[in-house]
Amino acid sequence: MVKEKLKVGILGATGIVGQTYVKLLENHPFFDVTDVAASPRSAGKTFIEAVANRWHMKTKIPTKISSLKVRDTNDIESIDPNVKLVFSAVNLPNKEEIKKLEFDYARNGIPVISNNSAHRWTEDVPMVIPEINYEHLNVIPIQQKNRGFKKGFVVVKPNCSIQSYMTPLFALEQKGFIVKNVIVTTLQAVSGAGYPGVASLDIIDNVVPFIGGEEEKSEKEPLKVLGTINEKGISNRENLLISATCTRVPVTDGHTAVVYLKFEGKVPTKEEILEIWKSFHGPPQDFDLPLAPKQPITYLSENNRPQPIKDRDSDKGMAVTVGRLREDTIFDYKFVALSHNTIRGAAGGAILIGELLYQNEYFD
Repeated sequence: MVKEKLKVGILGATGIVGQTYVKLLENHPFFDVTDVAASPRSAGKTFIEAVANRWHMKTKIPTKISSLKVRDTNDIESIDPNVKLVFSAVNLPNKEEIKKLEFDYARNGIPVISNNSAHRWTEDVPMVIPEINYEHLNVIPIQQKNRGFKKGFVVVKPNCSIQSYMTPLFALEQKGFIVKNVIVTTLQAVSGAGYPGVASLDIIDNVVPFIGGEEEKSEKEPLKVLGTINEKGISNRENLLISATCTRVPVTDGHTAVVYLKFEGKVPTKEEILEIWKSFHGPPQDFDLPLAPKQPITYLSENNRPQPIKDRDSDKGMAVTVGRLREDTIFDYKFVALSHNTIRGAAGGAILIGELLYQNEYFD
């Protein structure tokens, strides 16, 4: 039986991530964007008026979206009652405001899939990479009971900086090779800073060796993603240490990570690792979801790959590209990984969560 398209909204629709949602959701087989919301200064304008001179996608504004009237994000009562889900990319002065706003939508019966970091450490809010910890969606009933939500809930996606290396690590653990220590250095694209982002004189012909808050997220968020469900929500993974250095590089899109890993107990051979990565799949692939990459992990054997300009758009920008796997003189192995930060790491990753929820009939 063909399911009816779900009417959805985008909170923070005029920003970079919001515009990426607009682009990726055009002609989506599951979702129909009928609501766009932004700050009070954009409210009341048509979407095309609200983004005049600041539409940053390479494609044109979808005709249907261009004429939609922008709603004030804070005015929850004004949302079309037929909207059954919102994707959140709001940008507010502090995280507490974002937390409250997203929970207010959930309290009003509207599920929220958020790109924001505000709720990533809320114990009963699942933080999901669909190929890795899809079972954390089982926390939703716990959250609804804890918060008194009837139909609404909040699910978040993790930081873009961890997307490139979490799936390769998880694939190995799934086969019984337990990772104990990880050292990672990320080379993060300027689009990760939003618009206008990093000043040109700071990034051209330069590398900035610090991104505020990124190292803490890169070291801690994987522990929740790999955590276990308890009666209150999610307990963090123990016995995994991650040390991260996060840098900004003069690349438009695509976060690269140089990863060193040490195993606890049995160490796989290189051939075993490559076979595990090649055969890895999860529920998005099993269900053949629209944005799911056919092969979540792509390994390239050339010594000079992956490269952002050549590999970031692999499989709709949703695949992780890995290369340069080799034994290390201090740790067990090292490799280089790449993912598209504004697609897999932001809007695309959140939409994939939405697709998985839709497939499993979480929406009214």
